[in-house]
Amino acid sequence: MSLSTSPNPAVRMPRAIADDYIRALATMDAYLAVRTGLDTADGKLPDLSPDGLAAVADLARRTLADLDAAEKSGQVTDAGEQRCGKLLRERLTIEVTLRDAGEDRRSVLPFNVLTLTAPSASPLMGLRDIFTLMPTGTPEQWEVIGRRMANIPTALQQYRSTLADAMDRDLLCGPRQVAEVLDALGQMVAGGGGWFGEFASGAPESVRSEVGAAAKAASAAMAEMKDWLDRSYVPAAAGQPDTVGPERYAHWVRYWCGTDLDLAEAYGWAWEQFTAVEAQMRQVADTVRPGSTPLQAMAWLDEHGEAYDGTAAIRGYLQQQIDRAITDMQGKYFDLAAPLLKVEAMIAPAGASAAAPYYSPPAVDFSRPGRTWLPTGGKTRFPIWRLVDLWYHESVPGHHIQLGQWTYLAKELTIYQSTMGFVAANAEGWAMYAEQFMDELGYYDKDPAVRLGYLNAQMQRIQRVIIDIGMHAGMSFPASAPMLAGRPVNPKNAREFFGAYCGLPGDQLDAEIIRYLSLPGQAITYKLGQRVWLAGRDAARKAHGAAFDLKAWHMAAVSQGSLGLDELATELAAL
Repeated sequence: MSLSTSPNPAVRMPRAIADDYIRALATMDAYLAVRTGLDTADGKLPDLSPDGLAAVADLARRTLADLDAAEKSGQVTDAGEQRCGKLLRERLTIEVTLRDAGEDRRSVLPFNVLTLTAPSASPLMGLRDIFTLMPTGTPEQWEVIGRRMANIPTALQQYRSTLADAMDRDLLCGPRQVAEVLDALGQMVAGGGGWFGEFASGAPESVRSEVGAAAKAASAAMAEMKDWLDRSYVPAAAGQPDTVGPERYAHWVRYWCGTDLDLAEAYGWAWEQFTAVEAQMRQVADTVRPGSTPLQAMAWLDEHGEAYDGTAAIRGYLQQQIDRAITDMQGKYFDLAAPLLKVEAMIAPAGASAAAPYYSPPAVDFSRPGRTWLPTGGKTRFPIWRLVDLWYHESVPGHHIQLGQWTYLAKELTIYQSTMGFVAANAEGWAMYAEQFMDELGYYDKDPAVRLGYLNAQMQRIQRVIIDIGMHAGMSFPASAPMLAGRPVNPKNAREFFGAYCGLPGDQLDAEIIRYLSLPGQAITYKLGQRVWLAGRDAARKAHGAAFDLKAWHMAAVSQGSLGLDELATELAAL
């Protein structure tokens, strides 16, 4: 980890405070410990009880007090220290605000320690996903896995106590979110020993019996948790609103974006983007299938377009896509260190809460490479027209270039800036920039089907801004809207609007609406973050003129570590 000094050794600088915060939090959050190389052999899991959540909140408050003392000393003059301090203060302040509002226990998808570091929003899914990142190369490592699995029943008991407390306080989520989690839990425990049993079957023979017993107990505890939610939480949540309302939404926008957003401006801008992209989709659809609408052309591609059968085949194709992108980008548009030149294409575990591909960064010591995961949803046939662009988003030059670089520079940036300080609008904005960058390079021009996939992905993210702001902030479809003009943006109308212009299958459309209801403010981060990245590049290019070096700008931009949109706009323009 980084070391920072000050003229007065008694004054701790922001980087040292951030490092100490990570060390302390890693003792509470096993997922963070695994992610940052701070895991121990005891197989601990997070304390998901009310006391456990309170301890995490207290740590955040103590850290803010330490930061106050550093800044009052007048000795925080180094630019890197200042950048780290600003991020730490902004992130912990909104975290404390959300916790004080009861958001850390409001629902089955709460804001808590796991939400910050795991790809799953739900602690229940996080208790599974942590095992996909743990090392499995030796019997001793499998023993740690077994001990951690054996602790799952206790973790679930603690979590039930938090949800029971939430029920007593009427801090509940809407029934749609609960139903989604119940479905995911059903998939996790289905058949034999469920997901845990299947995972444990890979243990070496010398420890397979012990790990298998722990997996059996973990799966049984998850099944019991599902039953408890069905019996106790579902009736209590009946009648709860699915949306959070403008006041709560404003807090969540700050959490996901690192800025206080002008919601009316963003909503109007998204409708302008919608009109422009919809026109492009019509043109390309006619090229794919003359006379077809975009939805008709995409439906035809699903049935007749290029596709791969079986998970092994699609995984091999996606690995080739990653490797080809790295070869094309390295040395020309980016200069990546050797450990970043390996990214693995993976099939997501059964019951994965994500309906679309997602990325997990490498271990800090690169004992585990960056990985891009494809959820199958039980499907065995995979049309590629909708995957090419998404894979650029999730791997290279998208998330892996930025988040992998943060990991590589963790000691220089502090581990906080490369992990826990994550701001979704920064990272998703970069990945959206990466999609457009590949378009600027002509990667979608050779195949109209792939270009339609790219435009469809852009449309999806534009509609996210409209739907997410509209539902949670209580807005209506404008008078100029091509459908539902003047009607409220509620889940039913949002689903109809989404399905009319975005070529996602019905089950994924449903999953998307649930996602927006469960994670208010997250869905807007993609396009709004992209807007800041593009504006920052334009400002830097204008400032440097003919001397502008795109490769140098890229590397400087992805080497800053996490920043909220307020700080990101300023930093990008100055590079």
